[in-house]
Amino acid sequence: MADKKVPNLKAKYQAEVAPALMQKFGYKSTMQIPRLDKIVINVGCSEARENPKVLDAVVRDLTTISGQKAVITLAKKSVANFKLREGMPIGAKVTLRGDKMWEFLDRLFSVALPRVRDFRGISADGFDGRGNYALGIKEQLIFPEIEYDKIDKIRGMDIVMVTTAQSDEEARELLTLIGAPFATR
Repeated sequence: MADKKVPNLKAKYQAEVAPALMQKFGYKSTMQIPRLDKIVINVGCSEARENPKVLDAVVRDLTTISGQKAVITLAKKSVANFKLREGMPIGAKVTLRGDKMWEFLDRLFSVALPRVRDFRGISADGFDGRGNYALGIKEQLIFPEIEYDKIDKIRGMDIVMVTTAQSDEEARELLTLIGAPFATR
Protein backbone atom coordinates (compact mmCIF):
# COMPACT_ATOMS: atom_id res chain seq x y z
CA MET A 1 0.00 0.00 0.00
CA ALA A 2 1.36 3.42 -0.96
CA ASP A 3 1.95 6.06 1.70
CA LYS A 4 -0.70 8.74 1.87
CA LYS A 5 0.59 12.19 0.94
CA VAL A 6 0.70 14.62 3.86
CA PRO A 7 -0.59 18.13 2.97
CA ASN A 8 2.20 20.75 2.74
CA LEU A 9 0.89 22.97 5.55
CA LYS A 10 0.37 19.99 7.86
CA ALA A 11 3.98 18.88 7.28
CA LYS A 12 5.14 22.47 7.90
CA TYR A 13 3.10 22.60 11.12
CA GLN A 14 4.61 19.37 12.42
CA ALA A 15 8.20 20.17 11.39
CA GLU A 16 8.52 23.92 12.05
CA VAL A 17 5.47 25.55 13.64
CA ALA A 18 4.86 23.23 16.61
CA PRO A 19 8.52 23.31 17.84
CA ALA A 20 8.64 27.12 17.39
CA LEU A 21 5.43 27.58 19.42
CA MET A 22 6.70 25.19 22.10
CA GLN A 23 9.89 27.23 22.46
CA LYS A 24 8.24 30.68 22.33
CA PHE A 25 5.50 30.01 24.90
CA GLY A 26 7.47 27.49 27.03
CA TYR A 27 4.94 24.66 27.04
CA LYS A 28 5.74 21.66 29.25
CA SER A 29 3.80 19.14 27.15
CA THR A 30 3.35 18.76 23.39
CA MET A 31 -0.41 18.58 23.99
CA GLN A 32 -0.38 22.26 25.09
CA ILE A 33 0.80 23.41 21.67
CA PRO A 34 -2.06 25.22 19.87
CA ARG A 35 -3.24 23.52 16.71
CA LEU A 36 -5.89 24.06 14.08
CA ASP A 37 -9.05 22.17 15.07
CA LYS A 38 -11.42 22.90 12.17
CA ILE A 39 -12.39 25.46 9.54
CA VAL A 40 -16.03 26.42 9.05
CA ILE A 41 -17.04 28.13 5.80
CA ASN A 42 -20.46 29.79 5.95
CA VAL A 43 -22.52 31.55 3.28
CA GLY A 44 -25.63 33.44 4.35
CA CYS A 45 -28.14 33.86 1.55
CA SER A 46 -31.05 36.20 2.25
CA GLU A 47 -32.65 35.74 -1.19
CA ALA A 48 -33.31 32.08 -0.27
CA ARG A 49 -36.49 33.30 1.51
CA GLU A 50 -38.22 34.04 -1.79
CA ASN A 51 -36.43 31.53 -4.00
CA PRO A 52 -35.19 28.30 -2.35
CA LYS A 53 -33.49 27.24 -5.64
CA VAL A 54 -30.79 29.88 -5.01
CA LEU A 55 -29.38 27.61 -2.31
CA ASP A 56 -28.55 24.95 -4.91
CA ALA A 57 -26.02 27.32 -6.49
CA VAL A 58 -24.62 28.25 -3.08
CA VAL A 59 -24.22 24.59 -2.10
CA ARG A 60 -22.60 23.81 -5.47
CA ASP A 61 -20.08 26.67 -5.10
CA LEU A 62 -19.23 25.74 -1.50
CA THR A 63 -18.81 22.08 -2.43
CA THR A 64 -16.51 23.04 -5.31
CA ILE A 65 -14.38 25.34 -3.14
CA SER A 66 -14.05 23.02 -0.15
CA GLY A 67 -14.07 19.58 -1.76
CA GLN A 68 -16.75 18.47 0.71
CA LYS A 69 -20.57 18.49 0.50
CA ALA A 70 -22.13 21.63 1.96
CA VAL A 71 -25.03 21.50 4.41
CA ILE A 72 -28.04 23.84 4.21
CA THR A 73 -28.50 25.89 7.38
CA LEU A 74 -31.93 26.75 8.80
CA ALA A 75 -33.11 29.82 10.69
CA LYS A 76 -32.95 29.27 14.45
CA LYS A 77 -35.66 31.78 15.28
CA SER A 78 -38.33 33.87 13.61
CA VAL A 79 -37.61 37.55 12.89
CA ALA A 80 -40.63 39.50 11.61
CA ASN A 81 -38.60 42.45 10.26
CA PHE A 82 -36.64 40.10 7.98
CA LYS A 83 -39.76 38.10 6.97
CA LEU A 84 -38.03 35.06 8.43
CA ARG A 85 -39.62 32.07 10.12
CA GLU A 86 -37.93 29.45 12.25
CA GLY A 87 -36.81 26.49 10.17
CA MET A 88 -36.53 28.36 6.83
CA PRO A 89 -33.39 27.59 4.81
CA ILE A 90 -31.16 30.70 4.84
CA GLY A 91 -27.65 29.59 3.91
CA ALA A 92 -25.09 26.82 3.67
CA LYS A 93 -21.97 25.79 5.55
CA VAL A 94 -19.09 23.33 5.41
CA THR A 95 -16.96 22.14 8.33
CA LEU A 96 -13.49 20.98 7.27
CA ARG A 97 -11.21 18.86 9.44
CA GLY A 98 -8.08 16.81 8.90
CA ASP A 99 -6.30 16.78 5.54
CA LYS A 100 -9.11 18.61 3.70
CA MET A 101 -8.78 21.46 6.20
CA TRP A 102 -5.00 21.75 5.59
CA GLU A 103 -5.44 21.58 1.80
CA PHE A 104 -8.12 24.31 1.88
CA LEU A 105 -5.97 26.56 4.10
CA ASP A 106 -3.00 26.12 1.76
CA ARG A 107 -5.14 27.13 -1.25
CA LEU A 108 -6.65 30.05 0.69
CA PHE A 109 -3.30 31.55 1.76
CA SER A 110 -1.23 30.84 -1.35
CA VAL A 111 -3.72 31.09 -4.24
CA ALA A 112 -7.08 32.68 -3.35
CA LEU A 113 -6.18 35.63 -1.10
CA PRO A 114 -3.39 36.95 -3.37
CA ARG A 115 -6.01 37.14 -6.18
CA VAL A 116 -7.99 39.76 -4.23
CA ARG A 117 -7.64 43.17 -5.85
CA ASP A 118 -5.43 45.60 -3.83
CA PHE A 119 -4.66 42.85 -1.30
CA ARG A 120 -2.47 44.08 1.55
CA GLY A 121 -3.05 41.27 4.02
CA ILE A 122 -5.88 40.02 6.23
CA SER A 123 -7.00 42.03 9.25
CA ALA A 124 -5.55 41.12 12.63
CA ASP A 125 -8.79 42.21 14.33
CA GLY A 126 -10.72 39.02 13.54
CA PHE A 127 -9.86 37.16 16.76
CA ASP A 128 -12.65 36.45 19.25
CA GLY A 129 -10.71 36.43 22.54
CA ARG A 130 -10.61 32.63 22.76
CA GLY A 131 -8.10 31.93 20.00
CA ASN A 132 -10.45 31.60 17.02
CA TYR A 133 -10.11 33.72 13.88
CA ALA A 134 -12.92 34.83 11.55
CA LEU A 135 -12.35 36.18 8.06
CA GLY A 136 -14.91 37.61 5.65
CA ILE A 137 -14.52 37.31 1.88
CA LYS A 138 -16.57 39.50 -0.46
CA GLU A 139 -16.71 37.22 -3.50
CA GLN A 140 -16.32 33.53 -4.25
CA LEU A 141 -14.51 34.28 -7.53
CA ILE A 142 -11.12 34.51 -5.81
CA PHE A 143 -11.04 30.70 -5.71
CA PRO A 144 -9.68 29.31 -9.00
CA GLU A 145 -12.11 26.35 -8.84
CA ILE A 146 -15.08 28.65 -9.48
CA GLU A 147 -15.76 29.31 -13.16
CA TYR A 148 -16.88 32.88 -13.83
CA ASP A 149 -19.44 31.83 -16.47
CA LYS A 150 -21.21 29.36 -14.20
CA ILE A 151 -22.07 31.64 -11.25
CA ASP A 152 -25.46 33.35 -11.02
CA LYS A 153 -24.51 36.00 -8.47
CA ILE A 154 -21.41 37.12 -6.58
CA ARG A 155 -21.67 36.07 -2.94
CA GLY A 156 -19.41 36.50 0.04
CA MET A 157 -18.56 34.00 2.74
CA ASP A 158 -17.28 33.79 6.29
CA ILE A 159 -14.31 31.56 7.06
CA VAL A 160 -13.75 30.72 10.73
CA MET A 161 -10.53 29.04 11.83
CA VAL A 162 -11.07 27.28 15.16
CA THR A 163 -7.86 26.61 17.11
CA THR A 164 -7.06 25.00 20.44
CA ALA A 165 -5.14 28.13 21.52
CA GLN A 166 -6.07 29.63 24.89
CA SER A 167 -5.48 33.26 23.88
CA ASP A 168 -5.51 35.48 20.79
CA GLU A 169 -1.75 35.96 21.05
CA GLU A 170 -1.12 32.21 20.78
CA ALA A 171 -3.61 31.84 17.91
CA ARG A 172 -2.12 34.77 15.98
CA GLU A 173 1.37 33.31 16.35
CA LEU A 174 0.09 29.91 15.19
CA LEU A 175 -1.60 31.35 12.08
CA THR A 176 1.36 33.62 11.29
CA LEU A 177 3.80 30.70 11.43
CA ILE A 178 1.49 28.57 9.25
CA GLY A 179 1.57 31.35 6.65
CA ALA A 180 -1.45 33.61 7.21
CA PRO A 181 -0.76 36.91 5.39
CA PHE A 182 -1.65 39.34 8.19
CA ALA A 183 -1.57 43.03 7.25
CA THR A 184 1.15 45.08 8.88
CA ARG A 185 -0.12 48.18 10.60
